[in-house]
Amino acid sequence: MTVSDSRGQQTSDQPPHGGDRPPGRPPEPRKERGGGILMGRPFGVPIYVTPSWFVIAALITWVFGGQLNDVLPDLGGSRYLVAFSFAVAFYASVLVHELAHTLVALRYRLGVRRIQLQFFGGVSEIENEAETPWREFWLAFVGPLLSLVLGGVFYLAMQAVELSSVPGVLLTGLMVSNLVVAAFNLLPGLPLDGGRMLRAVVWAVTGRPMTGTVAAAWVGRALAVAVLIGLPLISASRGVGRTGTDTLVDAVIAAVLAAIIWNGAGASVRNARLKEALPGLRLRDLARRTVEVTADTPLGEALRRAREAQAGAVVVVDGRGEPIAIVRESAVRAVPEHRRPWVAVGPLARDLEPGLRLSADLTGEDLLHAVRATPAGEYLVVESDGRVYGVVALTDIEQRLTAAVAGH
Repeated sequence: MTVSDSRGQQTSDQPPHGGDRPPGRPPEPRKERGGGILMGRPFGVPIYVTPSWFVIAALITWVFGGQLNDVLPDLGGSRYLVAFSFAVAFYASVLVHELAHTLVALRYRLGVRRIQLQFFGGVSEIENEAETPWREFWLAFVGPLLSLVLGGVFYLAMQAVELSSVPGVLLTGLMVSNLVVAAFNLLPGLPLDGGRMLRAVVWAVTGRPMTGTVAAAWVGRALAVAVLIGLPLISASRGVGRTGTDTLVDAVIAAVLAAIIWNGAGASVRNARLKEALPGLRLRDLARRTVEVTADTPLGEALRRAREAQAGAVVVVDGRGEPIAIVRESAVRAVPEHRRPWVAVGPLARDLEPGLRLSADLTGEDLLHAVRATPAGEYLVVESDGRVYGVVALTDIEQRLTAAVAGH
């Protein structure tokens, strides 16, 4: 419960008693949720298909189905079934691309939370950073490499079929789409794989991963501007047969892609700053001084004692002086000031569950993992022998990380 900005450990006149990541704000302590429809767990990594995938699958089916009418007019309505098959096969190729990232990440023991197939492709959520720039380079490069390999495999398969047949059209589409995926991802700007490769190179040259991240992020922002302006211009240059609707659709797609790249580049810089700041995140530095009261103490009296002690939190103790609960800041704010002398602190406190006692020695990612495991507004900070060190508010952790991410 916050009553002032005072922070620090227990003072000598108040002896202690018994007693873990996209883009903007720090990670919130909440339980991991699924990312859509679970399709399987290859290598122990869950694969989810998000609802947005069905939107892009429908768009691909509609657009590709219309094109099939010009190439294979005899298909009739079944061309949309062929087009849907292409959409599924294309995203299977995207999944292979992401699995390549996943296998290398697992090989380097980086951990992979999940893979998501979504509107604009796939995302592998890798839990930890590569320890060296060349591991980072290989981790990024292996995805486009597999897309290039798939493009080559589909090209070889095309040689065995008639190009004007259904298999020929599907294989041609898959070859081209995989080559496009590889080429797009090799563009040297974050958040694309090519951006991570550029980051690795700059990291290797300068010895500073943050320098690589900033360089690749600015290239990513330049790419976003190029996509926003360049794609509509390229579309307009094709001229013949283009309608106003086609031009508008191309402009919207370019704007969405540019926004994704721009925001992804910014998120990469924020995440890098967060990563740099984590080792300096020490629970001892964030803990607030506390006062201890019994459950029947009036709230007004508890706040008076806290002000006098320049404390930032109130802890409820039992008859033996053992801490049993922390008065919640949100509950205090809900009590009008004129009623505080008549309301006891007991009903305003949260009982100290096991996860609400944090070791004062926690730092960095271990601290984030601890608060994610048991979401709460305040935590009791204790020494290794169980003595109370103080109380930390979740807002204090968030503010420290927000300042680090903002570069302050």
